[in-house]
Amino acid sequence: MSTESANPTYIYKLIPYTAPPPTPLPPALPVSELDQKSGFIHLSTALQIPGTLKHFFTDDPSVYILRIPYSAIEKDIRWESPDAKVCGSRPGESLFPHLYNGLKLGRDEVDSMQAWTRTEGGGWDEALKQAQEWLVL
Repeated sequence: MSTESANPTYIYKLIPYTAPPPTPLPPALPVSELDQKSGFIHLSTALQIPGTLKHFFTDDPSVYILRIPYSAIEKDIRWESPDAKVCGSRPGESLFPHLYNGLKLGRDEVDSMQAWTRTEGGGWDEALKQAQEWLVL
């Protein structure tokens, strides 16, 4: 995905099971340490989610996924290359959407949320397959 390509319908925020989002969502969720250090909120497109799960959630038994309408936050998105020092090269995944809005992400930005659980001893393939209709490009 780049600024020259068609914009996605949704972008996604992955949250570890150790930091479950409150229900209902508040106006602003707690910000991860990585997002705080970076000064922006790390997001993924639907096509980037498998790689993000592989690199950052390999040992997590479950994960929360927030679906965010792109049009609602488009003005605060910058499409940037992932930091290869963190997880190595991610060929084919292109640029990542980063949200620069003062680290605010909550009920006003999020369309819906799902909790995914990976198969015991396996990867995220089954969860991704079950979420196929919910993951919109």
